Amino acid sequence: MLNLKKKTIYLISALIAVITVSLITYRYPWKSEVKAQGFDLDSIKKRGKIIAITDFNSTDYFIYRGEPMGFTYELLKGFADYLGIELEIVTESNLNSALDMLKSGKADIIASGINIGEELTGDVLFTQYIDETYKVLVRRKAGHNPDRKKEKELTASREQLGLGKNAIYVQTGFYDYKMLISLASSLGDSISILDAPYDQEKLIKYVAEGVIDYTICEENVARANISCYHSLDVSTHAGPVRKIAWAVRKHNSDTLLLELNNWLTDYRKSAAYAFLYAEYYRNSRSGIIIRSDYYAPITGRISRYDDLIRKYSKNIDWDWRLLASLICQESRFNPEVESKAGAYGLMQIMPETADNLGIDITLSPENNIRAGIKYLGFLHSIFDDKVQDENERINFILASYNAGPGHVLDAMRLAEKNGMDPGKWVNVQSWLLMKSKPEYYNDAVVKNGYFKGVESVNFVSEVIDRYNHYKNIAGE
Repeated sequence: MLNLKKKTIYLISALIAVITVSLITYRYPWKSEVKAQGFDLDSIKKRGKIIAITDFNSTDYFIYRGEPMGFTYELLKGFADYLGIELEIVTESNLNSALDMLKSGKADIIASGINIGEELTGDVLFTQYIDETYKVLVRRKAGHNPDRKKEKELTASREQLGLGKNAIYVQTGFYDYKMLISLASSLGDSISILDAPYDQEKLIKYVAEGVIDYTICEENVARANISCYHSLDVSTHAGPVRKIAWAVRKHNSDTLLLELNNWLTDYRKSAAYAFLYAEYYRNSRSGIIIRSDYYAPITGRISRYDDLIRKYSKNIDWDWRLLASLICQESRFNPEVESKAGAYGLMQIMPETADNLGIDITLSPENNIRAGIKYLGFLHSIFDDKVQDENERINFILASYNAGPGHVLDAMRLAEKNGMDPGKWVNVQSWLLMKSKPEYYNDAVVKNGYFKGVESVNFVSEVIDRYNHYKNIAGE
């Protein structure tokens, strides 16, 4: 009898343990076991870049008229510049996914404004707080409900988006369900709480349009958006004031955290920080940016020429966003710009090149892009067999677009002569820089003489860096 009692107690205890673990995993899915990997600061510096996760919105990070911007982006860029390394941005609005990426070593920092009070302390270490904010309920003001005549259209939109009425929609990974339940009950018995695979600003837009009734977002994001959507009410606090910080891995990030905190302490006292904060959080132009056709987080557009860029990039099998980055570098999407050397238009084609291609580059932006694509095709015919790796080859073609292929081929020959792989851009760019020195531009293997390569090396770096930003925009 005693043994049976002991067995019963054991089985009940085991069952409670299983249920507890299941509930924790359900309630806090980021508690799932992901083996922690990654690099501390010395390894990050050796790698040459720091990888940060943030949100794609009007305050953290966005692309506007082809250029990366945002309060968090500017902070991260400042820190990367301080370290003397590159910055790579990964956009991820789902906190669970961001934490998995951090723990697995795919990123070094989560810079998405996490509340220091969140129950993540077993997984991450927080930086000193960067800002104080709170969450607000976003709904339409009284008298701003959609016209009943539009209800069929709105119902169709909801079905297409997988959304419905009478719910508070929150980003997947939102954590504070106790607060949400209390808020929902204050709005009415029929209000449910639903996850949605959309970022804060998409949900705000859907509230303004009448597709959904409620969402929750950070107060600073809400303030930036109400200058665009005047029908919104964001006056209801949805929780206490929270200290916002960035997060690093708990393991293997001690030096990174120390350096980051030291830099933040000094930078937050500077006039540059005060100016940056005012630019993004106290600037009335936020509404103009968000309403723009070229505010990428909402529209997915970079420029007015996106359709042409998509069309012609297929001719050379390029990602349209790479071609867009090249055009931005050349002309900032100005179709009438002309350089001192006479290069003209979106792709800065030289008149003699245009004559050889048989295209009037001044006739239209489309003609200018057609000419640029033909010239890029010519460069592919030179380098496709010489550089086997596709990603490496792009560097050679971009450099040749800027410098002409002759100087790049010279640098490849110098690399090979000096025992270096001529198919690796990291090797060839160093010899392109050397071509400004007599002992190298007079070398027997050099056929095109003197060249100051720093502009072309920087050109490649800047186009690729911008392309990496553009990759946060949908590719289709």
